[in-house]
Amino acid sequence: MKDPRSHIVVGQSQRGGSVDRNAAQLARSTLALVLAGGRGSRLGPLTDWRAKPAVPFAGKFRIIDFTLSNCVNSGIRRIGIATQYKAQSLIRHVQRGWAFLDGRFDEFVDLLPAQQRVTTDWYKGTADAVFQNLDLLRLHAPEQVLVLAGDHVYKMDYGRMLLDHAQRQADMTIACMEVPVAEATAFGVMQVDESGRIVGFREKPREPQPIPGRPDTALVSMGIYAFNAPFLYEQLIRDADDKSSKHDFGGDIIPSAIARGYRVVAHRFEDSCVNMTQQRPYWRDVGTIDAFWEANLDLTHVTPELNLYDDAWPIWTYQAQLPPAQFVFDDAGRRGEAIDSMVSGGCIISGAAVRRSLLFSQVHVHSYSTIEDSVILGNVDIERHSIVRRAVIDKHCRLPAGTRIGVDPDEDRRRFHVTERCVVLVTPDMLGQPVHSPR
Repeated sequence: MKDPRSHIVVGQSQRGGSVDRNAAQLARSTLALVLAGGRGSRLGPLTDWRAKPAVPFAGKFRIIDFTLSNCVNSGIRRIGIATQYKAQSLIRHVQRGWAFLDGRFDEFVDLLPAQQRVTTDWYKGTADAVFQNLDLLRLHAPEQVLVLAGDHVYKMDYGRMLLDHAQRQADMTIACMEVPVAEATAFGVMQVDESGRIVGFREKPREPQPIPGRPDTALVSMGIYAFNAPFLYEQLIRDADDKSSKHDFGGDIIPSAIARGYRVVAHRFEDSCVNMTQQRPYWRDVGTIDAFWEANLDLTHVTPELNLYDDAWPIWTYQAQLPPAQFVFDDAGRRGEAIDSMVSGGCIISGAAVRRSLLFSQVHVHSYSTIEDSVILGNVDIERHSIVRRAVIDKHCRLPAGTRIGVDPDEDRRRFHVTERCVVLVTPDMLGQPVHSPR
């Protein structure tokens, strides 16, 4: 197989010229495999009927749209999505929104449920999910394989990471970022030498090792991996034969590769992040209801950390053809208005006040109601004289007239799900209403 490093111009770290061309060449010879089968249990009832990558985000998107858009914008047009739990909503979204790639040019987004082609098991871990799709990888013969998580929100040029991988002659490259040590217990924590080579890796340690000289900060894996394809195949087959392995990249593949002396290097996220704001890269694991609520409401700020208005790096998705949002009535006490908010297509604000909130498509807020500091998912109807504060309202909820949410904490806890930060999650079944699945 052709050496993926053979056509790379080494020693150019600046963006532009031959660097751009080399990144584009690497992207064309790369296949991306998106792992989208996680349960997302920390999101509680929001993932009762959908996989975490299919959870709606930012008014019109799904979480997985960010990873898929990064692929397309980076020039990677061969993409597989490994699905497993509660995948129907995700499958439906991908089929509707991501069918524009042209198979005549060997472009595709393939859905890869656990079909038990290699063994009789479902996906047993992240590495096993890739191992069970080795036939797909070999069929398309990529020179590099990019393994990605489908449940994080960020904008990243994978071409820059692939170029870094090739220039440093790595067997495996891991995207990394800095986090406070107190938060590092949720990640794979790495230690690197002066050249950026990874010399130590522990998955979700109880006592994370900080960066030398910086006792409050740890260097952690983002779950984004670039491999030379032959190296990946070799490691997956070896791991599959290891009966003691849990078949996980963080727990098994990475520590083994480091221990065996392979060249595993760290790629700093700030070197490939798109649209950095406030001198720090944007990356969110919206894995809890509080994190989901906060990340959505951040988009309503005057200058949000995540730039959704960038024509050079658009986020692609599927959306129905809907009319523009409408605001009606201008009477004292009955004025249709939205302040410091984002309102999606098909919404009607009818004599109601919306403040510091994000409304997804086809939300109808009726007269004399107030919505504050809330995330309202699509197809929600909020009847007259209702108050909704610090809440996440799931799709297809119908709030009766006079509903009070976020007003009386004790009453909220009796009826709904209330988080540690007193954010109230409301789903249709909590209201005794039918659940629409898939969603």
